Amino acid sequence: MATDLTDRTVLAVVSNYGVEQDELVVPLEHLRDSGAVVTVAAATSDDVATLVGDKDPGRTVTPDVTLDDVDPAGFDLLLVPGGTLNADTLRRQPAATEIVRSFTRSGRPVAAICHGPWLLVEAGVVPGKTATSYPSLETDLRNAGASWKDAPVIVDPAEGWTLITSRTPDDLDDFLDAVDAALAER
Repeated sequence: MATDLTDRTVLAVVSNYGVEQDELVVPLEHLRDSGAVVTVAAATSDDVATLVGDKDPGRTVTPDVTLDDVDPAGFDLLLVPGGTLNADTLRRQPAATEIVRSFTRSGRPVAAICHGPWLLVEAGVVPGKTATSYPSLETDLRNAGASWKDAPVIVDPAEGWTLITSRTPDDLDDFLDAVDAALAER
């Protein structure tokens, strides 16, 4: 049975090119079908071109707002999809790193999948946390002060805020179950 997420709000942050299609589209559809209001914030107001497997063109998503114009205070959970190009571009956006810090300072949950944790490393919020990710980020997360484990999903409430991480699109069911649980608690 689907979790009723009516009145819950989610902010998804992305770049305009290179987001892994299923790591954005599947959570968007799942959360919206469960009643949540999901806002997509991108670097610019141009359409978001997703990719499948970091190389093949995927679906296009129209952002609702830009990273610079969104007020993160009005959201219950932050969603950070992966995609190598997306995550690498996103972590160089000062507005994106400040959005992450806003969530963590206020104790709200952050959910990042695949390469998405690169943004959290850049924001400096992973010391003391346990996380998973795409395997190539293990060293980056460890060097930033996190513990890394190879698991479908890790939920870590340490340090005053909940971090939900997953490895790849293959883990989306576990990832979304954890996201649903975090939103249901709010």
